[in-house]
Amino acid sequence: MEQIVFEWYEESFGEDYLLVYRHRNRQEAAGEVHKMTEWLQLPGQSHILDLCCGMGRHALTLADAGYRVTGVDLSSVLLREARAADSDKRVRWVESDMRALPDDKSFTEHFDAVVNLFTSFGYFEEDTEQLKVLRQIRKALKPGGRFVIDVLNARYTAYHLVPYSEREEQGAVISETRHIESGFVVKEIVVREPNRPARRYTERVKLYSLETMAALLNEAGLAVDNVYGSYDGDDYDARQSRRMILVGNRDKGALGFALSERRSMVL
Repeated sequence: MEQIVFEWYEESFGEDYLLVYRHRNRQEAAGEVHKMTEWLQLPGQSHILDLCCGMGRHALTLADAGYRVTGVDLSSVLLREARAADSDKRVRWVESDMRALPDDKSFTEHFDAVVNLFTSFGYFEEDTEQLKVLRQIRKALKPGGRFVIDVLNARYTAYHLVPYSEREEQGAVISETRHIESGFVVKEIVVREPNRPARRYTERVKLYSLETMAALLNEAGLAVDNVYGSYDGDDYDARQSRRMILVGNRDKGALGFALSERRSMVL
């Protein structure tokens, strides 16, 4: 009998994810959403797609701010938590692969903005697969629609990677080992609890330079308008910024962003 092999993202975003990342909360999301809405400049009641919404922290906060929100994620476990937190059913929750959103009119030129947050881009081995994600974002956006894509800053991550850490959450010991391999940052997670076998997970995310991300976006028909290094709105600095937050629009033709003209950023 042939053994079924799952990709890392099909295994990692389950029950233990709720334990490993329980420190991420709605209060933190509120500040990030406030800054995103400043960048996006959208009127109330605009349609926003939270692509890879997870447990719904940002989707629910966007709904609190008066937007009409759809949250998409591959994980049924995380969507279960999101629905449980959405007692008023303000958000439409959809289980789907980000490379192949539902092929209907509600995902075709429907959204005023798409947000893809906290390193939810770069999961796949090949750039052709990452391009599928970006093309789905473009397809989902109305002409002139806006996007926010938030990824790790590659150079900063390479210099500041913590090889090993350990902590305790609700009686479980969580150890995390990190390294960079073939352009990917790889995290090995082990969860240990008394009287239970250890559970092991891997997270693997590709690191991109700003130039490469801009080229991928351009190929997908998306244009970058601004790049920030944090949710405080700091200018992006390839050496010092923890994040690389790209804000842009559905391109109508030529790339709307020239690296040589962005004097405010340090590359």
